[in-house]
Amino acid sequence: METDQLIFFFSALGAFNGFLLSFYFALTAERKRFSNYFLAFLLLTLSIRIIKSVFFFFNPQLAGVFIQIGLSACILIGPFLYLYLRRSIRNIHGKWVIHILPFFIGITILGIYYPYVEHRVVWSRWIVKGIYLQWLIYVLLSFKFIRPFFQKLFNKKEKLSNLDIWLLSIFSGVAFIWLAYTIGSYTSYIVGALSFSFVLYLIILLFVFRSNKKTTFFEEKEKYKNKEIDTDTIERIKTKLSKVKDKELFLQPNISLAEVARELVIPPHTLSQYLNDHLGKSFSNFINELRIEKAKELLLSNSMYTIEGLGYESGFNSKSTFHTTFKKMTGLTPAEYREKERK
Repeated sequence: METDQLIFFFSALGAFNGFLLSFYFALTAERKRFSNYFLAFLLLTLSIRIIKSVFFFFNPQLAGVFIQIGLSACILIGPFLYLYLRRSIRNIHGKWVIHILPFFIGITILGIYYPYVEHRVVWSRWIVKGIYLQWLIYVLLSFKFIRPFFQKLFNKKEKLSNLDIWLLSIFSGVAFIWLAYTIGSYTSYIVGALSFSFVLYLIILLFVFRSNKKTTFFEEKEKYKNKEIDTDTIERIKTKLSKVKDKELFLQPNISLAEVARELVIPPHTLSQYLNDHLGKSFSNFINELRIEKAKELLLSNSMYTIEGLGYESGFNSKSTFHTTFKKMTGLTPAEYREKERK
């Protein structure tokens, strides 16, 4: 009896921590970073599935509606994992709705016409197996984003960054939970403790990374190496750097050095060193200059936006930052610049 209470406590605590983390990423952590919403919903759907397992294990008479919700949540775990890794690693925008809406509508319709309470056999034999198969397919699709990190693990010449470890942990944790549920019928249905370990690991990573003042949670900061950048690398960076403007990466309010470096396939410290040594500017200044140029274009060509709105459209995440940066780089306020140029 005491053992059962301990299992229940640790299993339920894992799900509870998952709920807390999902709200943290959705509302607090780097809120302008869109990929965090995918992570928040990934943790939320996992937690719903876990809490259903915990209560059903200790109460087989659990209401059928609650069981149906827990099982249905699984259909979104794979898509949210795929979207989070795709956005975080490849910085691919758009078309996320097609990975979520069809499955959400489909499982809702199934739940209405074939409710779990009245069709337990159908759910056990077909629907649940289909959901787990879809989850596996998305795990396999997600592996293409994470594969370079696994290669680094076996390559002694390359070192995993904090961000690499974080993304690798997310992928491995979700894959491990899928495996635990899949083999649950052969071992034990209670996988809450297993899921708790996964979520607890996320919490540990969160506070370890955030306690390091030299890095942000989602950004790896490397010191310059004591050597000059070779000529070939300089030419390659020159060529690739135009992508930042062409693809308008600077419009992302919280774009980081690590994200730009990943997009250009350049080590972050090399890109930072190039900007400082060859352009004489920091990464933030480089990005802000592009944003100010964009703001100038909008100020003169589009009267639909307010001046404050132009700041957000140019990639700034606050009105005060936009005004301060604009005045610093041009010597004029946005309003003064518009009036001067239109005379």
